[in-house]
Amino acid sequence: MNLVGKVSIIVVFLALWACGKDAESQSTPTPAPAYTSWLVGDAKDVEVSNLQGGFVLAGGGTDVDEAMRWLLRRANGGDVLVLRASGSNGYNDYLMKELGVTINSCETILLNSKQIAAMPEVVNKIRNAEALFIAGGDQSNYVNFWKDTPTEEAINYLINTKKAVVGGTSAGCAILGEYVFSALNETIVSEEALANPLDKRITLTNNFLQATPLNNLLTDTHYDNRNRKGRHLVFLARLQKDFSVVEPKGIGVDEETAVVISTDGTATVFGNGKAHFIKIVVSPTILQSNQAVEWAFSPKNTLHELGNQQTFQLNQWQPISGGVLRGFEVKNGVLRMQ
Repeated sequence: MNLVGKVSIIVVFLALWACGKDAESQSTPTPAPAYTSWLVGDAKDVEVSNLQGGFVLAGGGTDVDEAMRWLLRRANGGDVLVLRASGSNGYNDYLMKELGVTINSCETILLNSKQIAAMPEVVNKIRNAEALFIAGGDQSNYVNFWKDTPTEEAINYLINTKKAVVGGTSAGCAILGEYVFSALNETIVSEEALANPLDKRITLTNNFLQATPLNNLLTDTHYDNRNRKGRHLVFLARLQKDFSVVEPKGIGVDEETAVVISTDGTATVFGNGKAHFIKIVVSPTILQSNQAVEWAFSPKNTLHELGNQQTFQLNQWQPISGGVLRGFEVKNGVLRMQ
């Protein structure tokens, strides 16, 4: 065989080998992303009627047993799902065994990527739940991993179509309002927000979860424990400025405290601390970049502080029982309560 013939055979062999490698790579499916979950109770989905719906806004720290029992009772013996983007299964035994309310199961899913948030199996588990609780952590993870995904759609289905109860603590509470401090550029403390209300760390978003009782509302947690009143007020002023919200509202919740909200808008406070119900009508006189906030006192701007078992009506935005009405002003970036 001459040299040309040998070269031709080699070329043909290499071409066939390459085709074989291509065929092999095309026939090997890309593996689906794995996810971590923990389950206690019955793995079989149970169908439950007479769900009552509602919301639990927990301020972080030690969980408030009475608020968590309220959530479990509204699941009516169904399946409870805990979502988180970090951590482990600490809620499973607490919800399943320690509160004295019978449920079919409690499962925790570590939902820490957009790929997992799009998995049909995960989405179906959310849609099949009778109660959903979102654990603490970092709310920027929830925004980054869940926003604009089938997981977001499934949570909104639970809230608005299935009418299941939904709650969250700390970061899990921070994403339940119509507006969210997303913490995409890290967090900020009150003194910093009041000194520069347009600081790049103040990242706000909306169009995430749609819960009618929480419209025009932004939550904050670890409230008095981390002195967050000042930054919360700045967040609400930014809703006026950036989103043209006419009368933004806020619910700030202390640690070891929770607010439970029925579907008719009745809110009840449980726990050792207080919940703070804020409505802003009159804007700051100065809300500019690198300038301290100036905000004159106005009786139209209201802050109601409520304690254990005191109640508030969100639809009318006024207390039903108990509570203290306080005013505020900000001078040269310093918040003064009245």
